Amino acid sequence: MAKISRRGFDENDKRWFSDKELMKLKKAKEEVEWLINRDYKIEPVVNFVSNKYQFSIRQRDAIKRSVCSYKKKMIRESKKLPIDKVSEGTIYIDGFNLIITLEVALSKGTLIIGTDENIRDLAGLRGTYKIIDKTEEALNLIGMFFNEYDPSEVIFYLDSPVSNSGNLKYKILDHTKNWKFNTDVVLVNNADIILDKLDRVVSSDAAIIDKCISYFNIAKEIIDKYIQEANIIDLNT
Repeated sequence: MAKISRRGFDENDKRWFSDKELMKLKKAKEEVEWLINRDYKIEPVVNFVSNKYQFSIRQRDAIKRSVCSYKKKMIRESKKLPIDKVSEGTIYIDGFNLIITLEVALSKGTLIIGTDENIRDLAGLRGTYKIIDKTEEALNLIGMFFNEYDPSEVIFYLDSPVSNSGNLKYKILDHTKNWKFNTDVVLVNNADIILDKLDRVVSSDAAIIDKCISYFNIAKEIIDKYIQEANIIDLNT
């Protein structure tokens, strides 16, 4: 039995993302984007603006994961494929990215929706991963979604240096008996390097979607469709 755990959940988020703090975060996001649209580097700009508002680390992460220059937003928009194209070929999934985002959504952990409409988490696992009870649910939802949209094949890429990547591979493969589409799971040293060069990628990682040929915003589709109770912070409004 996988450990019951709330991925990406932090009790302090009630304070960090209260109505009063959200007003400040939205203003800060606007200021950061004004500067990065004028070619200022994102890291120092986020630090500079966040220091002004005395934001916590979680709030700084939220700003960093939500902002996007107008130029990058347009590029990402042009690469984004409509969901009805899923059935037209192989899908290449950034495995940890998609699964962790869904685990956080199922845990009611804090998610951020970016200017580019991609949903990102604040879990910050960075090389460590454990299978939890929500992993099972996340994989069930992935299977339900792709069973409906009928791709010819789905390939998950997992970073082998991340702890428990091998266990997650076998957990995914165990679910394929309920899936109508062909599935493969590949352990690689660095998934980003492979996904960067592909089309029909599934990821919300800004570094990947800026480089890949085309991508699907599947995490948002699955959350919108199946996880209505997800805790999504929207700083765009």
